[in-house]
Amino acid sequence: MLLWPGQAPGEKGDIGEEQDTTKPTDNQVAGRPVVRIGNVSKPSITVYPAPRDKASGAAVIICPGGGYHILAWDLEGTEVAEWLNQIGVTAVLLKYRVPARKDRTRFDAPLQDVQRAMGIVRSRAAEWGIDPARIGVMGFSAGAHLSATLSCNFEKRTYPAVDAADNTSCRPDFAMLIYPGYLVEKGTTNLPPELSLSARVAPTFIAQTQDDSVPVEGSLYYYLGLKQAKVPAEMHLYAKGGHGYGLRPTNQPVTGWPKLAEAWMRNLGVLREGVRAGEK
Repeated sequence: MLLWPGQAPGEKGDIGEEQDTTKPTDNQVAGRPVVRIGNVSKPSITVYPAPRDKASGAAVIICPGGGYHILAWDLEGTEVAEWLNQIGVTAVLLKYRVPARKDRTRFDAPLQDVQRAMGIVRSRAAEWGIDPARIGVMGFSAGAHLSATLSCNFEKRTYPAVDAADNTSCRPDFAMLIYPGYLVEKGTTNLPPELSLSARVAPTFIAQTQDDSVPVEGSLYYYLGLKQAKVPAEMHLYAKGGHGYGLRPTNQPVTGWPKLAEAWMRNLGVLREGVRAGEK
């Protein structure tokens, strides 16, 4: 489902055709290749409804990573949707605009896309069998930064309203950040301006490793900021595991993070056995 009727805000139609940019020489993860989607100018969402016998009424918008350059489509997208379905969550896979536009901050267009996506999902909650008060966002690497940015920027849309969906709140009810990037300004311990924390920021789950190529200090200082803002947060740090593993199991303990995320969602009240939208 395309997010925008016609052209997305600010698009010039000058980045070329959307394509899978994967090369035979690209690194594999857990012995398998990764689909890398580039040149996205027509952002969209794909809805993966939870199976009827498992559906809890919760939903999660998934933001794949890729350094705001490409989208790791299967590793941090479709495979995540399958896992969420298994635990009773409707998954909404967001294809946001990449690469970063030369004349815009790298997250400007993606933030418009995720704000629009959240409004659409919440406005169609009854139709899609989900609870409008249990819609979260989840991201990996740059997608985790985008998820955090949405968590901090929901009071006002960053684009002119298109339709009634843009009158619906785009605040996520919870957020999961997996090996997040860009959470502090380069070479500092300061959170960037887009991550202005308040008590209204969504409860947050964070997982990362000490040997990540993205400095783990970003997670640490973001967590401390959440704590100071009195936002409920849970963080899991591991010694080893690197970056970009998604949900693919390896011999590193960090690949067990999905079980911890599921437990966190249950403790938060997001996952409730046998509960459908509209039920208590």
